[in-house]
Amino acid sequence: MGRILTLDDVESAIAGGSVFAAGGGGWVEHGRMLGTTAVTIGRPELVDMEEVSDDAWIATAAAIGAPASTTQWEMLGIDYVKAVELLQYELGDEVYGLMIGQNGMSSTMNAWLPSAVLGTKVIDAVGDIRAHPTGDMGSIGMANSPEQMIQTAVGGHRDSNSYIELVTRGATAKISPILRKASDMSGGFIASCRNPLRASYVRRNAALGGISRALTLGEAIRAAQSKGATAVIDAICKTTNGSILAQGKVTAKNVHYTQEAFDIGTITVRDGNRDVILHVMNEYMAVDDGDGQRLATFPDVITTLDTNGSPVSVGNVHEGMEILVFHINKTEIPLSASVKDPSVYPIVEKALGISLADYALA
Repeated sequence: MGRILTLDDVESAIAGGSVFAAGGGGWVEHGRMLGTTAVTIGRPELVDMEEVSDDAWIATAAAIGAPASTTQWEMLGIDYVKAVELLQYELGDEVYGLMIGQNGMSSTMNAWLPSAVLGTKVIDAVGDIRAHPTGDMGSIGMANSPEQMIQTAVGGHRDSNSYIELVTRGATAKISPILRKASDMSGGFIASCRNPLRASYVRRNAALGGISRALTLGEAIRAAQSKGATAVIDAICKTTNGSILAQGKVTAKNVHYTQEAFDIGTITVRDGNRDVILHVMNEYMAVDDGDGQRLATFPDVITTLDTNGSPVSVGNVHEGMEILVFHINKTEIPLSASVKDPSVYPIVEKALGISLADYALA
């Protein structure tokens, strides 16, 4: 029996999803808009993969773009719905449910509004527990597949005539960059529905229970908030088996927006007598100390918190700010086929100029 998602779940999804956002994963207010609209106009239903028949179609609902607030973007809830409708029309069949590519401040709720409007189920599975910069990292093993996929994108800044509707077919690695370019052309943030796959494949390759984990974490955070900042931080660490890697002031932020809709660069935090460098590609992808010693690497969860224990996105981090660097080792989370796929790393390693695969695949 599925779980009907409620207004209370919206706030838990935001709170938990914001930790798994890893510095990206959308915007809190966008997530609140999506979730509140969904539970107000319909009854979005969260369904465990054990309840889904093997031959059911499951697609991925995602938002594509850079979350650091450096562009003029506009995405409405109806864009997520339209993206699903376009994919169903092209598929020539109904989609039973929608999974998400990643958790995040808003992305944990990417499938809720289509569920409320169209009746598709919210599948309790994710392409990645945490947020990540490329669609391939949430494509549950399809990144290097020659199989023809369908991907759609809908949205854009209307007043500047940047609204786009796009349907494309092809191998995932070839068509995913088209959606990212569409995101940039639309103003930097666009809704997508992509890669319809049979449930039997999703069951083997997705990170199962990913949305439930975000909700559970969010519930723990909200329960601790009345007890103060220390209680919130303790709840985050205890619920996830995570820890605080560093705490200090931001001494440098060098992050820039690219035409590929990425925010790329580094943020430096002074922790006592050492520097800690966070490598950013939309999200936090790695942490080094001042001597170049690696402290954390994707697919570990890496998140910045303010001194109240609230997650802070890359776009809201500024020099002089006191932050904590929170970390969950990859051994503490379910890993999808996406993050175990060597083909998803070269583009990110090239953009960042650091190695990820050596650590991520070890």
